[in-house]
Amino acid sequence: MPLIEPHDDHSSVEEPVVGVPADGDAPPAVEPEPVLPEPVRQRIVTLTAAVLPGLPADEVPVPLRRVAKFAPNRRARLGAPAIAAQLTADPLFRQRITARVLADAGDLGAAVVEGTAPAAADPVEVAALAYLARPRGWRELIDASGEAVRAEADSAVVAELVREAEQRAARAEHDRAVARVEAEKLRDELARVREELGQLREEARQLTRTLRETQARERKATEMLATERGRAARAAADADAELRRARARLAEAEAAAGVARASAKEARSVDDARLWLLLETIGQAAVGLRRELALDPVDKLPADFVADAFAEQPGAAPAGPSTRARDTDDPARLDQLLALPRAHLVVDGYNVTKRGFGEMSLEQQRKRLITGLGGIAAQTGDEVTVVFDGAERIHGLPPAPRGVRVLFSRKGETADELIRRLVRAEPAGRPVVVVSSDREVADGVRRHGAYPLGADSLLRRLARS
Repeated sequence: MPLIEPHDDHSSVEEPVVGVPADGDAPPAVEPEPVLPEPVRQRIVTLTAAVLPGLPADEVPVPLRRVAKFAPNRRARLGAPAIAAQLTADPLFRQRITARVLADAGDLGAAVVEGTAPAAADPVEVAALAYLARPRGWRELIDASGEAVRAEADSAVVAELVREAEQRAARAEHDRAVARVEAEKLRDELARVREELGQLREEARQLTRTLRETQARERKATEMLATERGRAARAAADADAELRRARARLAEAEAAAGVARASAKEARSVDDARLWLLLETIGQAAVGLRRELALDPVDKLPADFVADAFAEQPGAAPAGPSTRARDTDDPARLDQLLALPRAHLVVDGYNVTKRGFGEMSLEQQRKRLITGLGGIAAQTGDEVTVVFDGAERIHGLPPAPRGVRVLFSRKGETADELIRRLVRAEPAGRPVVVVSSDREVADGVRRHGAYPLGADSLLRRLARS
């Protein structure tokens, strides 16, 4: 086939042969491009792509400058159409390529320029060099190459047909051998099956005898089962009679239990009357003691003194341990402890907020916790104090809800230390509940008689409000 398809209105003009002077008087004859065998066309493109990067940049046609930058393995594959077009349309470019290709070809290139083809040379290589150099008789060299390529293709087809025939013959011989082996296997298998059939027949006779014996034993077992069913029916009747007697005894026991419950209720009524009388006496004694001591209602609670004066003395000595410590840290006890009279709830602020809603800003954490504690204070009437570390203290905070005291630790002092001071400031006997998941804080306040609870207990209480 041609290197490229020529247009209908153009024809290629054969260039002067390299190394052969052109006739200056007569114009070259106009002949169409020869039809190139596909191997020859591919070899021409490969040779051109190999030497293309070696040309100076100004000698490379514009359409091929981008192709010249491709990798070697892509240049001939992707740039083949553009290379073929330039070789056909640009004689000067073809001459420059030919000069470099012939230099690389050595003796073979020199022989092709002289118009001869060595007998041992590759006809495809000779045709490719002849197309580029175009010496006298180059078309004959290309035609001879085409004949050689077609002869090689025909020889390859004949060899392939012979090889396939040999393979089919070998497969047929192999199939016959396999068939003979399979026939031998089938004869052996038939003999084995016949032997097994005889064994199965003998086993069938033995199984028939065993079946008869089994049926005889089954009849005997059926008779024994009927006998046992009669015995079981008698035993069930005896059990029903025993059950009726047990139910009668249960009714008598329930009657006795009713009498016992009535007696216990009467005794409990007496105990309740005694307890009420005792509490009434204690209440009247407390009223009389308050009247005798002339105690007026106080304006400040112990925690207020810690917030005002005790915080000014961070080195104050701790008070002695109290006997009000509890070992439990059950979150379910928070409601029970807040129900105690005059309870004081102390909350480790950031310990609770960072555990419950740490994704918020510190300002939003404080606001949410203080608002929730205001609801608890309104519901229970208890004293509530929330303590924050003073490092992030912000001036101008909005007023805290009624019943809630907001404290910040001073510089050089932590919220944990301030919490322990609040607990030590309370009188012995007053229930103080400290909410913190810090084990060190919990252990410290427990030694001073407070009830430590985890942060989760307060978070659940706030979520329920």
